[in-house]
Amino acid sequence: MVKGDAPKLFIDFFKRRSTGIKDELLSGLTVALALVPEAVAFALLAGLSPLTGLYAAFVVGLMTAIFGGRPGMISGATGAMAVVIFGLVSEHGVEYLFPAVVLAGILQLSAGIGGLGKLIRLVPYPVMLGFVNGLAIVILMAQFESFKVTDGEGEREWLTGASLHWGPCSLWWH
Repeated sequence: MVKGDAPKLFIDFFKRRSTGIKDELLSGLTVALALVPEAVAFALLAGLSPLTGLYAAFVVGLMTAIFGGRPGMISGATGAMAVVIFGLVSEHGVEYLFPAVVLAGILQLSAGIGGLGKLIRLVPYPVMLGFVNGLAIVILMAQFESFKVTDGEGEREWLTGASLHWGPCSLWWH
């Protein structure tokens, strides 16, 4: 960053961008329809309450609105974070969640300020594709617990028969 760029960056931060009310309403509706179910689903996947996911989605959206985003920037819950948070919460408890998220934010800010985002170009496309596919498999495997119930002896068994029909996948049958 050049020394004279600081005032220009500060002025651009508060600069109003002209968009129509229709664009703003459609953007808000799109985010609401996509982000709310995603936040609830990732919170459940991480072993947290749905309300925690909604609070987190609100805070992330608020921070993006305050500090500005870029076109194509993802500023919501991600499957990778849900898988990591699940491991953290299951091993150490919910009380470690907030410090871990704050530390992740500090690391992301440091990487952004340091200009490390350009290093993603060094990761080959097949590696990124493999990561996304592996993440999809992990999320799919986590969903299998929804199809198990506790029997009279305290052991987990698969749903069968009518309980499967009226259980977690009843929407698939109608």
